[in-house]
Amino acid sequence: MTTSEPSVHDSDAPGHAGAVAHHATDDHGDDHGHDDHAHGDGETLGPIDTFAWGAGVLGVFLGVVVWFCLMLATAATTSTV
Repeated sequence: MTTSEPSVHDSDAPGHAGAVAHHATDDHGDDHGHDDHAHGDGETLGPIDTFAWGAGVLGVFLGVVVWFCLMLATAATTSTV
């Protein structure tokens, strides 16, 4: 593709003819109370998934154990003979 050919993504640019108002190129989402990503000010996150967090922590711990064992297995040994 040369620089004179139009990009297939030109129609994806914010502010094109079919864009809605909150995707205009001059809207940076810095006006008070407006969030361009549709997150309300008063919305809370859902409950904490303790099973998933526990599995993640266990996975990290087991990864550290594997790393430590690998470090011990590949460490240079010194002979006192």
